Amino acid sequence: MAIREIRTVGDPVLRTPCEPVTAIDARARSLVEDLLETVDQEGRAGLAANQIGVSLRAFSWNIDDEVGYVLNPTIVELSDDYQDGDEGCLSVPGLWYPTKRAWYARVVGTDLDGHEVSVEGTELMARCLQHEVDHLDGMLYLDRLERSVRKKAMRAMREQL
Repeated sequence: MAIREIRTVGDPVLRTPCEPVTAIDARARSLVEDLLETVDQEGRAGLAANQIGVSLRAFSWNIDDEVGYVLNPTIVELSDDYQDGDEGCLSVPGLWYPTKRAWYARVVGTDLDGHEVSVEGTELMARCLQHEVDHLDGMLYLDRLERSVRKKAMRAMREQL
C-alpha cells in the first residue's frame, strides 16, 4: 500500500475516460489499497483512479468517517432536487467554486469479490459520487461551472502556474 501522488490539471490522464476493471487480480487489489490509503488523509473526500495516474474505473471515498471504494461505478439514480455549494478537487488544488449537483445520487458497481455493490447518499456523499464518476469519464468539476464562473476559475488556475 502507498499514498500516491495526485495528478493535477494539465495531466492528460485526467481528461481520458477510464477503462473498466476487467479482472480482480493483484493489480486491482493493489489499486484499491492505494486508493483507500491515499483518500484516508485529512481534507480528502474522494479519489478517482486516474487522479493517481491509473486509467481504470475505480474510486474511493472518505465521507463522515466512512472510507470505501467501488469498481466500475455507474450512476443509476439522481434526484430532481439540486444542491449548489462550493466544490473543490485534489487535482485542481486551492480552488473552490459553486457547482450544481443532484442532492441525492446512487452508483452501482462491484467490489473486489466481484459482488455488486450500491453506494448512495445525499449532500456531500452525493456530490462525491457524482464528482468521482465525472473523473472516470474524463471530466473535471470545472467543466460543470457556469460560463462566467468557469472563466474566472481558468484565470485563477493560470495565475497559480
